[in-house]
Amino acid sequence: MSSGPQIMILGLALGGVYALMAIGLSLTYGVMRILNLAHAAFMILGAYLAYWALQIFHIDPLLSIPINGLIFFILGVILYRLLFVPLAGRPRYTEATLLLSFGLALGVEGLMGAWWTGIYRAANPAYATRSISFGSFYIPEGQLYATAMSVGMLLALWAFLQNTRIGRAIRATMQNRTAAQIVGVDVERISALAFGLGMASAGISGSILSFLFPFFPGKHWQWISTLLSLVVLGGMGSLIGTVVGAFLLSVASVYVSSILGPTWSPVTFYAALFLVMMIRPQGLFGKKEA
Repeated sequence: MSSGPQIMILGLALGGVYALMAIGLSLTYGVMRILNLAHAAFMILGAYLAYWALQIFHIDPLLSIPINGLIFFILGVILYRLLFVPLAGRPRYTEATLLLSFGLALGVEGLMGAWWTGIYRAANPAYATRSISFGSFYIPEGQLYATAMSVGMLLALWAFLQNTRIGRAIRATMQNRTAAQIVGVDVERISALAFGLGMASAGISGSILSFLFPFFPGKHWQWISTLLSLVVLGGMGSLIGTVVGAFLLSVASVYVSSILGPTWSPVTFYAALFLVMMIRPQGLFGKKEA
């Protein structure tokens, strides 16, 4: 009787984490039409930084979140200025940025492999192996903290986009880049800030990933396919769609795992990506291309 609600609890807890992981990918596509295939590679890099911060300086992964966020925000602004701005104005801009981000992902993976080898690692703070019980239900303590931090970050991003001048400029650029430029929005500056925010979300997600899931340099290919399925289901560039897609697919994957076994859980995301592309390519909240 309690197995269904228990699975729902675990699925919803994972949904918040997945939403935070995917929101930066959706943001960069919505503002600049950049499908950043290196997003998950930088998540893994963030996980390594959190892991070594714990091992060497005894900094808890949750406390490394603001550090990673700041480092990756600055890195994102620099990478956008150096790599993506020179591509602006090209007739096949989106395709060019896709190939560039693919190469960037390979480069980051190679550097991580050279520095830290290809063995699996995972941060192990004390709460990572404990669970909290309430009645006949339970939730892993690490997952609870990760979900709380993820939801908090998503709410902070929502408040920033809704209530600040820069946030409104970002939303205007997402809705219509040309119109935003006409009314005085500095779209290049906004694009750099949005790319930095997307990268910051990757770094923050890496801190959370470091104690929730084992990782190694090549793991980012599995993560990017998962995140793309969330973004495509919700609608490319739709932030609310990404959050809804994350919760839907995380709950579905946990149910599939409980029925068919953990091996089949990733199939949920790939099947969703395949079906959405066939039935409704614009996703749940996306707009159909004119």
